[in-house]
Amino acid sequence: MTARISRPAKSATQSGAARAKVWLLEYATSERQIEPLMGWTSSSDTQPQVKLWFASRDEAVAYAERAGIAYRVEEPKNAVRRTMSYSDNFKTNRIGQWTH
Repeated sequence: MTARISRPAKSATQSGAARAKVWLLEYATSERQIEPLMGWTSSSDTQPQVKLWFASRDEAVAYAERAGIAYRVEEPKNAVRRTMSYSDNFKTNRIGQWTH
């Protein structure tokens, strides 16, 4: 089973940088079956439920190599934020149309 090492993006409701610097090692999901009685999806493998958090990428890679886990590293994409002030909404040379 392969593991994925990545640094997840913060959620939409998160304003701080609490978990923005940690790395996550999680296993790839296995095939799921539909249970005939209730119709729920299930799996006999509990490995995809395991999520390990590390302080750095190197620690996660070292753990995977030490445990003999096949892994792939996904580098995070840096989001580019455009700084804009409130007064930019009322500029006369604004590109978009005023919607109110």
